[in-house]
Order: sequence, then C-alpha cells, then structure tokens
Amino acid sequence: MGYITNLNRALIMKAIIIFFVAHWYLSLFFQTFFLHRYASHRAFTMNKFTERVFFILTWIFEGSNYLSPFGYGVMHRMHHAYADTENDPHSPKYDETIWKMMWKTKTIYSAIANGKMTVESRFTEGVPRWDSFDKIARSWPSRLFWGLLYVLFYVQFATAWWLWLLLPIQFLLSPIHGAIINWFAHKYGYRNYEVGDTSKNFLPVDFLMMGESYHNNHHKHGSRANFGGIRWHEIDPTYIVIKLLDKLGVIEIVKRNQVKFERVKKAA
Repeated sequence: MGYITNLNRALIMKAIIIFFVAHWYLSLFFQTFFLHRYASHRAFTMNKFTERVFFILTWIFEGSNYLSPFGYGVMHRMHHAYADTENDPHSPKYDETIWKMMWKTKTIYSAIANGKMTVESRFTEGVPRWDSFDKIARSWPSRLFWGLLYVLFYVQFATAWWLWLLLPIQFLLSPIHGAIINWFAHKYGYRNYEVGDTSKNFLPVDFLMMGESYHNNHHKHGSRANFGGIRWHEIDPTYIVIKLLDKLGVIEIVKRNQVKFERVKKAA
C-alpha cells in the first residue's frame, strides 16, 4: 500500500515538472516564432486571419507573461538598430546588472506598448498590432486569470515544497527568456561573425532556448528565419517548425539575403 502511495506521489510530482517544462517551451516558441521572427523581422509572411490566430495562441501559451507583438517588435528593431550603444533598450554594456537591464527593458517596452513613447516610423512599419485584443490580453484581469490557473494546478499537484519554487518562474517566463539572451548572449559564448556589437552564440547546441541562443548568427543575418545552420551542430528547433508550417501553406518563408533592419542600422 505504501509503495502504491509513493508511486502515485511520484506520478503527481511529474505532472508539475511536465507542466513547467511544457510552459517553458511553448511560451518560448511563440515568443521566438511570432514576436521575434515574425513581428520584429518578418522572416515569413502569413495572412491576416492566421496572424490573429497566432495572437490568440501567444496569449494562451504565454499566459500571465503575454507580451504585445507590437511593443516587442518595435523595441527589438530598436535593439538591432542601436545594439550596444546608449540608445539600445537592453545592453549589458550600459547596464551594470541584469536586474537594471530587465527593468530598463520593461520600462521601454511598456511605454511603446501603451503608446506613451514616440518612435520613428522605420521601427513601426509593418509590425503587427491588434490594439483591442492587446488591451484585454495585457490587462491585469487577464494576468490574474492565468496566474490563478497556475496556482490551482500547483495546489492540486505539488506534493513537495520545492516544487512551489517553480511557480514564480512561470509568472515571469517571458522576461526571463529575454534576459537570458539579452544579458548572457552578449557576455558569454562564441562568435561566428565579427559584428559591430557584443552578440555571441550562447549555446553550441541550443536545447534550452529554441534557437534564440544563436545570437551572433542572428545579429549578422537578422531577417533569416534560421538562426542556426552556420556550423553543423547549430540546430534551430524553431526553424524546423517554420519549415513545416511553410510546407503546409500556413506561412511563407521570405526569400531574401539581407535584413531590412540591418540596412536601417547602417543608415542610423
């Protein structure tokens, strides 16, 4: 009887781990696929209906961490244009700690998403926006709704105290994902290209960030849908999904050699 009880406890405990891991990767996927590669860089195209489906899916899987595609897209274009300068929204070169950088990033993102910051049209052109939906998805009732669902799941399945340590991370997944790349991938790793900033490939095999950690590759070829592929071991999981969606006709990969916003950077 005790064995059965211990077995049940182990299975229940696994539910929390599975929930956490699934939330990590699904939230990250929609951040890199929809907010980063689509909203910011237009590495592929989709029709308006599909775009709105991905707005909703991003809200579902980011949950309490939902980021406005417009706010994210505009801020990220500014990052590429001003990488590692005083005008960069997030740069370890100008922020003493990761916490200061995260707060600065949050402040600039919120100002853009709330329409309280005027930015040049070159950063807003073509960035998808659905203001009426974002107003709901970014609201405190929405964030509290998702947060309450997470808490209820933990109440049901957390059989050990240490499992509760994962919950605060789930509340902040999107900022954490951004901070990992914006801080660590500008300080640690290797470079395939000498570019005019400190970007590095943080992981030689990106099992953690779904291709995002090939940051030096990305800063060299910003609108390239595949962040990896420069060295044999640089496998980009998100690009595999992008290729599949392209073959299915859900999206269409844009065939081009240079990033529009790299040209903006050179002109800035």
